[in-house]
Amino acid sequence: MSENVEPQNPEIEKPQDISSREATAADKLTKKIEGTYDASSITVLEGLEAVRKRPGMYVGDNGKKGLHQMFREALDNAVDEAMAGHCDTITVVLYENGSISVEDNGRGIPVDMHEKEGISALTVIMTKLHAGGKFGDGGGYKVSGGLHGVGISCTNALSEWMETTVKRNGKLYRQRFEAGTPVTDVEEIGKSKGNGTIQHWKPDPTALTVVEHDPHIIRRRMKELAYLNPAVRFIFTIENDPENSEEFYFEKGIVQLVEDVNDAETAIHKPIYFHRVREDMELEVALQYNTGFHTNILAYCNNIHQPDGGTHVSGFGQALTRVINSYARRMNLLKEKDKNFTADDVAEGVTAVISLKIQNPSYNSQDKVKLVTPEVQGATNSLVGDGLGTYLEENPAVAKRVVEKAQLAQQAREAARKAAEAVKRSSAMDSFGLPGKLSDCVSRKPEECELFLVEGDSAGGTVKQARDRLTQALLPLRGKILNVERARIDKALDNEEIKSLIAALGAGVDIQTSRSQADDGGEQPADEVGKSEHFDISKLRYHKVIIMTDADVDGEHIRTLLLTFFYRYMKPLITEGYLYFAQPPLFVIRAGKDERFYAMTEEDRDDIVKNLKKKNYSVTRFKGLGEMNSDELEETTMNISSRQLVRVGYDKEFDNEIETMFMRLMGDKVEPRRDFIMKHARDAGDLDWHY
Repeated sequence: MSENVEPQNPEIEKPQDISSREATAADKLTKKIEGTYDASSITVLEGLEAVRKRPGMYVGDNGKKGLHQMFREALDNAVDEAMAGHCDTITVVLYENGSISVEDNGRGIPVDMHEKEGISALTVIMTKLHAGGKFGDGGGYKVSGGLHGVGISCTNALSEWMETTVKRNGKLYRQRFEAGTPVTDVEEIGKSKGNGTIQHWKPDPTALTVVEHDPHIIRRRMKELAYLNPAVRFIFTIENDPENSEEFYFEKGIVQLVEDVNDAETAIHKPIYFHRVREDMELEVALQYNTGFHTNILAYCNNIHQPDGGTHVSGFGQALTRVINSYARRMNLLKEKDKNFTADDVAEGVTAVISLKIQNPSYNSQDKVKLVTPEVQGATNSLVGDGLGTYLEENPAVAKRVVEKAQLAQQAREAARKAAEAVKRSSAMDSFGLPGKLSDCVSRKPEECELFLVEGDSAGGTVKQARDRLTQALLPLRGKILNVERARIDKALDNEEIKSLIAALGAGVDIQTSRSQADDGGEQPADEVGKSEHFDISKLRYHKVIIMTDADVDGEHIRTLLLTFFYRYMKPLITEGYLYFAQPPLFVIRAGKDERFYAMTEEDRDDIVKNLKKKNYSVTRFKGLGEMNSDELEETTMNISSRQLVRVGYDKEFDNEIETMFMRLMGDKVEPRRDFIMKHARDAGDLDWHY
């Protein structure tokens, strides 16, 4: 989860100075264009020009996402060699000059003449869109992450320079490109031991807005691939820090991934693993239940992660529900009068990894975040049903624990449903559904309304005086809300502060944990995003929900508890960008009678003091919002023209890490939390202030 600063004070971050004037009819970009429109008006973008002109169409965008997609294209090609059975070591080096290389010990890109194109196959692959060994039925690849043959050519097109070195048939070949164009032929430069390919490139700052790689993103992708490919060793080196070279190699594969993800929870059995093959489909599944209440399903198709799930996830969910219900009925653990378990009941507390390999998969978009191949759903349902059914029959003790877990979830979910409906009914009846301690705003337009969640009544009194009653509402919270990571939703809905929060926001509460398993893998309509039986983001009464707590450890804890609740049961509030943190100053410097200066950090404070011309000044550190008077709070924290807010952002690419972080830091087990604190203790600068 990322935090994106939303600067709202022009003195903090000035926008780029772009001169402008009132537009006239002659200025319109949509005005009638005079001139001849004939064949000479048609421009054909040759070779890779289209990629450089519109990088977003090929790699997502021309910023950080696109930069790392270029890396993934090269890395995925190396992994495709491993899936074809020809590679067992992949090495990535990040160089000091901003370039990066990916090396594999696979077969090496063919360098012989391409019959149709009349040039080396290497040049074809590097410079032609939709060229590669992943289309035909030849000896290229049976399954692969790439679909369209645009990957490595896009990396080449968006690079200032790129060198491809090939080890093949005892010889060493190299070709250099600049901005996607060959500047040398394929040259034989020596002899080689073994085979393989090295792709080395430097991103082009004239085509991309971001050219500095993030080692964390690189490391995460390599580690993920190491879990999915247990026969392959991944090595990551940073040139200016070679001693800290990292190696990722997981012999147990996705079983180890499940164990590592569940490390922060108490597992109720050893991981269940099965591997099934059917025609042109291969499926690996590992799953393990824990004592927690949340579902974590990681889905992959041909080594590509689908954070939005898809047909393989829905097939898995259907099989999980069907098999556990069938087993429970057959063993008389579910009586005749009992209701069947729902998908949510059987999914509570499960951590699962689905790794599917198929030919010609279909995705909802170029970034492959959701699998939509229709036939996969039924096939996955059947394969998971066979594998899981066999395991439960052979391990009755584990099967009984799984069924008991589902029974507890069923009871809790029914209680949660009744509690959610009770909150909804009381909201509709009591003073138009608003809690008594809410100081609401006058406006009824959600897009201009803000809700401040404030710690304690004393701070609430100050905020109430400082707010703009037209658009700013206030809800004071007494003490710390319940940690929902350690409690089921039915218990959370008994908490008065949480009930007040739900009523004030107006969108309800999402008590489902596994909706993604129930969908059919198709596109979700725009008006259904952020919507479930008891939650509807379109009914949110405030489009800025601002957490405002004291700058101390207790304030940080309250903020974290609120963040956990929103992530677990109002997630669209985060994913749609409605959640913010206020940034009250840490210091006030008073000089003379009328002058006041505010500082966010000790460095800011020292700079202000150093530049003061007056010697009679005083410095005060605010320990809480209650210590600020309403004028100070309004001026620094609530006035939209001078304040700063931090928006809580969410990137689906990091969903597994975000999930693991909540489990580790907010869950029941002490050891993972202690290990995290010990590992990162040196990174903590000021325990009372983390902005």
